[in-house]
Order: sequence, then C-alpha cells, then structure tokens
Amino acid sequence: METARIPAEQKVILHNVSWGTYERLMEERGESRVPRFAYDRGELEVMSPQAEHESISHVAALLVEVLAEEIGIDVYGLGSTTFKREDLGRGFEPDQCFYIESWELVRGKERLVLTVDPPPELVIEIDITSPSLNKLPIYGRLGVREIWRYDGERMRILGLGEDGYVERTTSLALPPLTDDVLTRFAREGIALKRRAWMHAVREWAQSNAGTYG
Repeated sequence: METARIPAEQKVILHNVSWGTYERLMEERGESRVPRFAYDRGELEVMSPQAEHESISHVAALLVEVLAEEIGIDVYGLGSTTFKREDLGRGFEPDQCFYIESWELVRGKERLVLTVDPPPELVIEIDITSPSLNKLPIYGRLGVREIWRYDGERMRILGLGEDGYVERTTSLALPPLTDDVLTRFAREGIALKRRAWMHAVREWAQSNAGTYG
C-alpha cells in the first residue's frame, strides 16, 4: 500500500489584496506565528508549515548558532518576526532570520520599524512545496543581504547584488561555509542523532577556524 506524502507546507496565494487587508489578517492571527504571510504589492501568500518544513528550519537555525559559537561571533536570531514597509508595499515573515554585524542595533527591541531599524542580514527560507510566491524581490527591496533557501534537495546561498540576488558557493555571513557543506549539514541534521550531528558541526568549524575573518 502506497502512502501519500504530506506536503511540507500548505500554501494559498491570493491576488489583489490591499495593504489594509494584509494588516488585518496579521492582527486577527494574534500572537500565533501560523499561518505566515508574505506580501508583495497586492500578492499575498498564506503559508502553514508542516513537520518536515519546521524540522529543516530548526536544523538550519541551530547550525547558525553552533557555527557562530565556534567562530567566536555574536548573532541575534529573531525567528519568524514580521518585517514590513507600507511605503514599499512589501512584507515577509521568514522561517528564521539573524542579525550578525548589526545585532547590537536591534537587541532587546520589542518592535522593529524598518524605516529606522536595519533588516536582518541573513534570512533562511524553507520552500519545498510549489507553487510559491517569489519572495526574492521582497527580501531584496527590504535590503536582506543573504538568503539560505532549501528546496527539499539542496540549500542554496543567495547574495544580494546590484541587480538582485546571485547564487553563491560561499556564505558571506558565515564564511567559509559553502553551499555543499550547508546542504550536507541540513540533511544530516534530520538523519543523525542530535548530539552526533552537533559534534560533527563543531568539529568542522574548529578545523576551518583559521579561514574565518
């Protein structure tokens, strides 16, 4: 008997949605972080993550924290915080996000205003189930410098350039982390026991410590 595969995300894309409706939906959702919304000038994606999605998201965030600890740098994670700018007609809620160079500018703030505060320097996006709203124009317009995007097979690294995002082999946020190493750790984070996986990550970071900075 064949078992049907459960989609990693449940998504609905709505068209011609006003900014007021977008904000009202977020208000009605309240303190819950589900569903998550992405808005681009009238296009609204409503996404509810399932277990596979959340598992990869957690692994990727833990990877950032462990690597940062081994490298000796501070990072400030804000999970799926809402980032939006009405003047640009765009908003998003990442799976995970981190401040790295500018973490002291936002640490401890209860509310961020992107016309004043900087955007996160690293956003992690798990996007396994199609169709999806293309969020790269949203991230780019709001100034996110690096995206890690997992499509169910690979973790791609995208860096913001003058003409949008360009795929990179090495992370700017956490060099010398490569897309191949990032993909391997993402897969092993699901397959291995957590302690064994964290030991492997720390061992890799320590062996590459001389190439940081």
